[in-house]
Amino acid sequence: MKKLLIVLAVLLFAQSANAQLFSKERLANLENFDQRFLTWGYFLGFNSYDFKFEYENQFMDDNTDILVEAQSGFNVGLIGDMRINQYMNLRLEPGLYYTQRNLMFPNFEEEKDFLREVKSTYIHVPLLLKLSTKRLNNIKPFIVGGISTSFNLSSNEDNPEDNFQGQFRTTKATSYYELGFGIDLYLYFFKFTPSIRGVFAINDELVRDDDPNSPWTGNVTKMATRGIFVNFTFQ
Repeated sequence: MKKLLIVLAVLLFAQSANAQLFSKERLANLENFDQRFLTWGYFLGFNSYDFKFEYENQFMDDNTDILVEAQSGFNVGLIGDMRINQYMNLRLEPGLYYTQRNLMFPNFEEEKDFLREVKSTYIHVPLLLKLSTKRLNNIKPFIVGGISTSFNLSSNEDNPEDNFQGQFRTTKATSYYELGFGIDLYLYFFKFTPSIRGVFAINDELVRDDDPNSPWTGNVTKMATRGIFVNFTFQ
Protein backbone atom coordinates (compact mmCIF):
# COMPACT_ATOMS: atom_id res chain seq x y z
CA MET A 1 0.00 0.00 0.00
CA LYS A 2 2.82 2.42 0.85
CA LYS A 3 4.55 1.72 -2.48
CA LEU A 4 1.26 2.38 -4.28
CA LEU A 5 0.79 5.72 -2.50
CA ILE A 6 4.31 6.81 -3.44
CA VAL A 7 3.88 5.78 -7.09
CA LEU A 8 0.56 7.62 -7.38
CA ALA A 9 2.02 10.78 -5.85
CA VAL A 10 5.12 10.74 -8.10
CA LEU A 11 2.98 10.21 -11.23
CA LEU A 12 0.75 13.12 -10.23
CA PHE A 13 3.74 15.40 -9.66
CA ALA A 14 5.31 14.39 -12.99
CA GLN A 15 2.10 14.93 -14.93
CA SER A 16 1.49 18.33 -13.36
CA ALA A 17 5.06 19.49 -13.91
CA ASN A 18 5.05 18.29 -17.52
CA ALA A 19 1.83 20.12 -18.28
CA GLN A 20 3.19 23.35 -16.85
CA LEU A 21 6.70 23.20 -18.30
CA PHE A 22 5.97 22.09 -21.85
CA SER A 23 2.62 23.69 -22.62
CA LYS A 24 2.58 26.77 -24.82
CA GLU A 25 0.83 28.78 -22.12
CA ARG A 26 3.28 31.00 -20.26
CA LEU A 27 0.99 33.48 -18.52
CA ALA A 28 1.81 33.75 -14.82
CA ASN A 29 -1.12 33.02 -12.52
CA LEU A 30 -1.40 34.62 -9.05
CA GLU A 31 1.77 36.66 -9.63
CA ASN A 32 1.74 38.34 -6.19
CA PHE A 33 0.49 35.38 -4.16
CA ASP A 34 3.89 34.58 -2.60
CA GLN A 35 4.44 38.19 -1.50
CA ARG A 36 1.79 37.90 1.20
CA PHE A 37 3.10 37.59 4.75
CA LEU A 38 0.28 35.27 5.86
CA THR A 39 -1.83 32.91 3.76
CA TRP A 40 -4.49 30.37 4.68
CA GLY A 41 -5.94 27.23 3.18
CA TYR A 42 -7.09 23.69 3.78
CA PHE A 43 -6.03 20.20 2.78
CA LEU A 44 -7.57 16.82 2.02
CA GLY A 45 -5.66 13.58 1.67
CA PHE A 46 -5.06 10.03 2.68
CA ASN A 47 -2.55 8.17 4.83
CA SER A 48 -0.99 4.81 5.53
CA TYR A 49 0.21 4.23 9.10
CA ASP A 50 2.49 1.43 10.30
CA PHE A 51 4.20 0.40 13.55
CA LYS A 52 7.89 -0.34 13.96
CA PHE A 53 8.63 -2.79 16.78
CA GLU A 54 11.86 -3.24 18.70
CA TYR A 55 12.31 -6.33 20.85
CA GLU A 56 14.16 -7.10 24.06
CA ASN A 57 15.41 -10.35 22.53
CA GLN A 58 17.21 -9.22 19.38
CA PHE A 59 17.73 -12.81 18.20
CA MET A 60 14.06 -13.55 17.61
CA ASP A 61 13.22 -15.28 14.34
CA ASP A 62 10.61 -14.13 11.85
CA ASN A 63 8.04 -16.51 13.28
CA THR A 64 7.85 -14.50 16.51
CA ASP A 65 7.70 -10.97 15.05
CA ILE A 66 4.47 -9.03 15.39
CA LEU A 67 2.97 -8.52 11.94
CA VAL A 68 1.35 -5.19 11.03
CA GLU A 69 -1.33 -4.87 8.37
CA ALA A 70 -1.68 -1.22 7.40
CA GLN A 71 -4.90 0.18 5.95
CA SER A 72 -5.50 3.45 4.12
CA GLY A 73 -7.04 6.30 6.09
CA PHE A 74 -8.03 9.88 5.34
CA ASN A 75 -6.88 13.36 6.41
CA VAL A 76 -8.53 16.77 6.55
CA GLY A 77 -7.26 19.99 8.06
CA LEU A 78 -6.31 23.66 7.87
CA ILE A 79 -3.13 25.48 6.88
CA GLY A 80 -1.52 28.65 8.16
CA ASP A 81 1.55 29.79 6.19
CA MET A 82 3.98 32.56 7.21
CA ARG A 83 6.43 33.94 4.65
CA ILE A 84 10.03 34.27 5.91
CA ASN A 85 11.66 35.16 2.59
CA GLN A 86 11.43 34.24 -1.10
CA TYR A 87 12.46 30.64 -0.50
CA MET A 88 11.40 29.87 3.08
CA ASN A 89 7.99 29.58 4.75
CA LEU A 90 6.89 28.45 8.19
CA ARG A 91 3.71 26.36 8.18
CA LEU A 92 1.24 25.14 10.79
CA GLU A 93 -1.04 22.34 9.54
CA PRO A 94 -3.48 21.11 12.23
CA GLY A 95 -5.64 18.28 10.99
CA LEU A 96 -7.78 15.26 11.79
CA TYR A 97 -6.31 11.90 10.72
CA TYR A 98 -8.21 8.63 10.82
CA THR A 99 -6.48 5.26 10.38
CA GLN A 100 -6.51 1.59 11.38
CA ARG A 101 -3.74 -0.98 11.83
CA ASN A 102 -4.28 -4.69 12.38
CA LEU A 103 -1.68 -6.44 14.56
CA MET A 104 -1.18 -10.18 14.27
CA PHE A 105 0.64 -11.99 17.06
CA PRO A 106 2.24 -15.36 16.26
CA ASN A 107 1.89 -18.56 18.28
CA PHE A 108 -1.83 -18.09 18.95
CA GLU A 109 -4.51 -20.26 17.40
CA GLU A 110 -7.69 -18.33 18.19
CA GLU A 111 -8.49 -15.03 16.47
CA LYS A 112 -9.43 -13.38 19.76
CA ASP A 113 -5.79 -13.83 20.84
CA PHE A 114 -3.71 -13.33 17.68
CA LEU A 115 -5.59 -10.34 16.15
CA ARG A 116 -5.75 -6.82 17.54
CA GLU A 117 -7.44 -3.99 15.64
CA VAL A 118 -5.86 -0.63 16.48
CA LYS A 119 -8.19 2.15 15.36
CA SER A 120 -6.85 5.67 15.78
CA THR A 121 -8.28 9.14 15.34
CA TYR A 122 -5.50 11.71 15.65
CA ILE A 123 -5.53 15.45 16.09
CA HIS A 124 -2.20 15.99 14.36
CA VAL A 125 -0.35 19.34 14.63
CA PRO A 126 2.90 19.75 12.67
CA LEU A 127 5.17 22.81 12.60
CA LEU A 128 7.02 22.68 9.28
CA LEU A 129 9.74 24.61 7.47
CA LYS A 130 9.13 24.76 3.72
CA LEU A 131 12.16 25.31 1.44
CA SER A 132 11.19 26.20 -2.14
CA THR A 133 13.02 26.64 -5.42
CA LYS A 134 12.59 29.68 -7.63
CA ARG A 135 9.19 29.78 -9.29
CA LEU A 136 9.28 28.52 -12.89
CA ASN A 137 6.30 29.50 -15.00
CA ASN A 138 3.38 28.35 -12.78
CA ILE A 139 5.12 25.70 -10.69
CA LYS A 140 7.44 25.76 -7.70
CA PRO A 141 8.85 22.51 -6.21
CA PHE A 142 9.74 22.37 -2.53
CA ILE A 143 10.91 20.17 0.29
CA VAL A 144 9.48 20.34 3.79
CA GLY A 145 10.50 19.12 7.23
CA GLY A 146 9.72 19.70 10.86
CA ILE A 147 8.33 18.33 14.09
CA SER A 148 4.81 17.46 15.14
CA THR A 149 2.66 16.12 17.91
CA SER A 150 -0.63 14.25 17.90
CA PHE A 151 -3.36 13.44 20.38
CA ASN A 152 -5.15 10.14 19.85
CA LEU A 153 -8.87 10.56 20.50
CA SER A 154 -9.27 6.76 20.30
CA SER A 155 -6.55 6.01 22.84
CA ASN A 156 -7.41 3.55 25.59
CA GLU A 157 -4.32 4.29 27.68
CA ASP A 158 -6.34 4.53 30.89
CA ASN A 159 -8.36 1.37 30.28
CA PRO A 160 -7.79 -1.02 33.23
CA GLU A 161 -8.24 -4.01 30.90
CA ASP A 162 -5.29 -5.25 28.83
CA ASN A 163 -4.60 -7.92 26.20
CA PHE A 164 -5.72 -10.69 28.52
CA GLN A 165 -9.20 -9.17 28.18
CA GLY A 166 -8.70 -8.38 24.47
CA GLN A 167 -7.63 -4.71 24.85
CA PHE A 168 -4.46 -3.51 23.09
CA ARG A 169 -3.49 -0.16 24.60
CA THR A 170 -1.56 2.79 23.16
CA THR A 171 -0.52 6.17 24.55
CA LYS A 172 -2.60 9.31 24.08
CA ALA A 173 0.17 11.65 22.90
CA THR A 174 2.94 11.06 20.38
CA SER A 175 5.78 13.21 19.01
CA TYR A 176 7.21 12.91 15.50
CA TYR A 177 9.63 14.30 12.97
CA GLU A 178 8.51 14.71 9.36
CA LEU A 179 10.14 14.96 5.91
CA GLY A 180 8.54 15.39 2.51
CA PHE A 181 8.32 17.15 -0.82
CA GLY A 182 5.70 18.64 -3.14
CA ILE A 183 4.94 21.03 -5.97
CA ASP A 184 3.03 24.33 -5.81
CA LEU A 185 0.83 24.71 -8.90
CA TYR A 186 -0.41 28.26 -9.51
CA LEU A 187 -3.84 28.01 -11.11
CA TYR A 188 -6.04 30.85 -12.27
CA PHE A 189 -8.05 31.27 -9.06
CA PHE A 190 -6.03 29.46 -6.38
CA LYS A 191 -2.80 27.60 -5.60
CA PHE A 192 -3.05 23.81 -5.64
CA THR A 193 -0.33 21.74 -3.94
CA PRO A 194 0.04 17.95 -4.02
CA SER A 195 2.61 16.71 -1.51
CA ILE A 196 3.88 13.53 0.09
CA ARG A 197 5.37 13.32 3.58
CA GLY A 198 6.87 10.66 5.79
CA VAL A 199 6.28 10.78 9.57
CA PHE A 200 8.33 8.97 12.20
CA ALA A 201 7.39 8.75 15.88
CA ILE A 202 10.06 9.55 18.47
CA ASN A 203 8.54 8.11 21.65
CA ASP A 204 7.34 4.64 22.62
CA GLU A 205 3.55 4.34 22.13
CA LEU A 206 2.93 0.96 23.72
CA VAL A 207 1.05 0.63 27.02
CA ARG A 208 2.19 -2.73 28.36
CA ASP A 209 0.08 -5.40 29.98
CA ASP A 210 0.09 -5.70 33.76
CA ASP A 211 1.83 -9.07 33.53
CA PRO A 212 5.53 -8.40 32.65
CA ASN A 213 5.67 -11.81 30.93
CA SER A 214 2.69 -11.09 28.70
CA PRO A 215 2.92 -12.93 25.35
CA TRP A 216 1.66 -9.77 23.65
CA THR A 217 3.87 -7.05 25.14
CA GLY A 218 6.49 -8.75 27.36
CA ASN A 219 9.26 -8.80 24.76
CA VAL A 220 8.60 -5.39 23.16
CA THR A 221 10.99 -2.60 24.13
CA LYS A 222 9.55 0.04 21.77
CA MET A 223 6.60 0.48 19.44
CA ALA A 224 6.68 3.60 17.25
CA THR A 225 4.51 4.85 14.42
CA ARG A 226 5.74 5.25 10.87
CA GLY A 227 3.46 6.69 8.22
CA ILE A 228 3.03 8.26 4.81
CA PHE A 229 0.74 11.25 4.17
CA VAL A 230 -0.42 12.28 0.70
CA ASN A 231 -2.16 15.66 0.93
CA PHE A 232 -3.80 17.98 -1.60
CA THR A 233 -3.72 21.59 -0.49
CA PHE A 234 -5.89 24.49 -1.64
CA GLN A 235 -4.87 28.09 -0.88
